Amino acid sequence: MDADGVTQAEERRAQATGHYFPRHGDPAFHPTAYDLRLAYLPSQRTLTGVARVTATAEAAVERIGLDLSAALGVSAVSLDGVDTRFRHRRGKLWIDAPSGLRPGQSFTAEVRYSGRPRPLRTPYGDIGWDYTPTGVLVASQPLGASSWFPCNDRPGSKAAYRMAVTVPDGHQVVANGTLSERSPAKAGHSTWTYEHRRPMASYLATLNIGRFAFSEQHGGPVPIRNAYPPRMAAAFAHDFGRQPQMMRLFERHFGPYPFEVYGSVVVEAELDQPVENQTYSLFGANHLDGKRGSEHLVAHELAHHWFGNSVGLTEWRHIWLNEGFATYCEWLWSEECGDADADDCAAANWADLADDSQRVRIGDPGPAKLFDERVYSRGACTLHALRTTIGDERFFATLRAWATEYRHRNAGTDEFIALAERHAGRSLSDFFHPWLYEKRLPPLPSDE
Repeated sequence: MDADGVTQAEERRAQATGHYFPRHGDPAFHPTAYDLRLAYLPSQRTLTGVARVTATAEAAVERIGLDLSAALGVSAVSLDGVDTRFRHRRGKLWIDAPSGLRPGQSFTAEVRYSGRPRPLRTPYGDIGWDYTPTGVLVASQPLGASSWFPCNDRPGSKAAYRMAVTVPDGHQVVANGTLSERSPAKAGHSTWTYEHRRPMASYLATLNIGRFAFSEQHGGPVPIRNAYPPRMAAAFAHDFGRQPQMMRLFERHFGPYPFEVYGSVVVEAELDQPVENQTYSLFGANHLDGKRGSEHLVAHELAHHWFGNSVGLTEWRHIWLNEGFATYCEWLWSEECGDADADDCAAANWADLADDSQRVRIGDPGPAKLFDERVYSRGACTLHALRTTIGDERFFATLRAWATEYRHRNAGTDEFIALAERHAGRSLSDFFHPWLYEKRLPPLPSDE
């Protein structure tokens, strides 16, 4: 087993099949909507939930599999309103379909469950449901969604979401989408209901419970609604104050912001990296310093809403399409602010890659290298090399078409290469192959 906790056999199998996490998800069905009714009791750290999953069968099957942590106990399951047998073992909830399911058949599974959620241990650390001094945070990428609700945990499996979350008064809730209702529940409790009707992968679903101050920013194309610890109000206003300008820059390059709302959530915890949950990006308190020291990360997470959230991945092996693009958007924001331009950023990153003896084939890095920093920096360098090769007009037309034609859909590297070739008017296989699929680092092309 390597340092990241992935065995060599798993790495070879992933490289051979393209499926990095074959135990996650079930290709036999596709969810179209999740309706989650949750109650959380902070004093006991207990979660009680009812999850209704509306879905369509992709194959003829007699059972379906949902991912759900073994830390949560299942008390009852029904299929289309009829109680049915189930088996819950090793993070998988298998649900019997006594009459079978036909390809194209719609169905609804309802799962009643409860327990004390905890993060899932993965090769990338403990992820998913976690605790802060004042509440809960959820950061699930790539495998943590099942730590708090039953789901088909595949990056290409997108659905609409509704979450109604009951918490004691004095606690606030932030989740994906728009707060549609806040209503009294049982004595001393309130229910916060969020709805997000755009397609969303399960790893991008978030739930944050704590003691937040809320603010709204204007000047962008959609409402920007933020949440943060009250003591950090001044630092947040400064460090995140230019989010509307970022949105306008990215809209100019990539087309309309793809969702109905945006915002940033800061939690009372230190996070190694922020996370791009859909419609809300998640940051730790360590990302605020009152000096915009992490502003490049603010730009990075916002950019993911075009590249990674709206245009999603068919498989995790295409991760450079998320992280390389968002890193390149950091460089575009730097350029916009009058700091280092994209040429300088690319040159600096290329030099660091050239000095590093480690090499990664970013077009299929394998599960152990999924979040390797070289995937980020070499991915961004690949884009800058493409920009230099085909020129600004064709390059930005390609990115805009990528964000527009695959809006709310899923795609992979082959689709991006085909789109770039269409706009370049020629084959780019000799360009992309060394950048994506060879360990040797190609030189940055010159625009002279």
